[in-house]
Amino acid sequence: MTSVPAAEKPKGFIRDFTASIVVFLVAMPLCMGIAIASGVPPEKGLVTGIIGGLVVGLLAGSPLQVSGPAAGLAVIVFELVREQGLSALGPILILAGLIQVVAGVLRVGGWFRAISPAVVHGMLAGIGVLIVVGQYHVLFDAKPLSSGLANLAAMPGRLLGLSSNLASAELALALGLLTIASMIGWDKFKPAAVKLIPGALVGVVAATLVAFSLGLDVTRVSVPSNIVSAIALPEGGFFARWLDPTVITAAVALAFIASAETLLSAAAVDRMHDGVRTNYNKELRAQGIGNLLCGFAGALPMTGVIVRSSANVQAGAQTRWSAVLHGAWILGFVALLPWLLREIPMASLGAVLVVTGAKLVNLKHVRHLFSHYGLLPAAIWAVTCLLVVTEDLLTGVLVGIALSLLELIPNLRRLGLKVDQSELAGAHTIALHGSATFVTLPKLSDRLEAVPGGAPVRLDVSQLQAVDHSCAELLKDWLQRRRAGGSSVELEGATGKMAALAR
Repeated sequence: MTSVPAAEKPKGFIRDFTASIVVFLVAMPLCMGIAIASGVPPEKGLVTGIIGGLVVGLLAGSPLQVSGPAAGLAVIVFELVREQGLSALGPILILAGLIQVVAGVLRVGGWFRAISPAVVHGMLAGIGVLIVVGQYHVLFDAKPLSSGLANLAAMPGRLLGLSSNLASAELALALGLLTIASMIGWDKFKPAAVKLIPGALVGVVAATLVAFSLGLDVTRVSVPSNIVSAIALPEGGFFARWLDPTVITAAVALAFIASAETLLSAAAVDRMHDGVRTNYNKELRAQGIGNLLCGFAGALPMTGVIVRSSANVQAGAQTRWSAVLHGAWILGFVALLPWLLREIPMASLGAVLVVTGAKLVNLKHVRHLFSHYGLLPAAIWAVTCLLVVTEDLLTGVLVGIALSLLELIPNLRRLGLKVDQSELAGAHTIALHGSATFVTLPKLSDRLEAVPGGAPVRLDVSQLQAVDHSCAELLKDWLQRRRAGGSSVELEGATGKMAALAR
């Protein structure tokens, strides 16, 4: 590993310092908004953001990934709190964290990459729909209902003004729409000189200034004057809850979903930069420790989150210190300026989540799946999304994974993949024999990532008998990243889908 020149170190720290401020500005409204969407007080999300920065940032296996409360878990947490109470969240989180730590120690982190992209994006789309229809009601200063379908059915009535406090609902809706318009307008027309200022911050500031200056009677964020009071340590009978099968089931589901979202987010972050690649098992252990601490503090669960992570990379972060510092800024802000947070309208945070949820419904991805890989991957996306909305998150994911097994049927007699690797005069040759399916994706990914950066590569796929969309997407991303980094990559023997990857 090459050492960093002394002259580059101060420059690198400055980039981390400025990037951390950008991530902090993105994280603050999201931490509180996701907590509200999860049915818990906003300070619970802030505590998770602090732990995600100060602790997980130091331990992470993905140095540029940012951890904190995730919109993808809001639906699960909302259901858990509604059915089992806020006191059950701590034991569930601690057990989920232990499962993640053990999984990292046993080196199973790489297997989460084998989950079909159709399942992951279908899950995120379903979560996005649930967030939009739930936070829609927050725009009217009302609470979300007990299920996605109930929220959806109540939307027309809410819009027609069927509210217990019509005047308050109209004012709250106006502030929510102002937030949405500010976010969209800022993202579309923002000046290049201030392009790193996030739209969510602009929207929340605009709504808060209007509500404060006009003295509007709307519901505002409620946070304690002392962040320490937001920490709820374990009480008597805390661990006895582990004898409850529903708690164990919830912990396993939470650990699985959180790990999948984290590691897939880490893979996406790796595609954004040319620095250190993710150590998936180390990242899984770090996330487990973070969720353990969140459980003991009575906070929200955490994952690696793509919105804050992409903001971190785009802001020029060089090392993990950007993520660590963003946690310090959250801690300093809530410790010194809690009165400022209490001026934020709840409808404004609901609007931030409406926009965030809408962005999760990526219809371009399902069109890409259909046009490049056929009906089955697109159907997996659609079924996963539909079941997440109509049933629950775990059912949608498990059914999606089960449907993914159908992709193996044509290749049942030749599921093995042999990867031959050789080197001659600094040039690497990788020859693939057999079938590249999601079952063999971790093996294929490890071999590809082992090739040193900058080295010329010849990828021979002439003996590759079949490739599913999971491996095809992996190969496409790897080829694009290598070529973007200036490496020479020659694709030999490609036909059909594989030939399209060469372009």
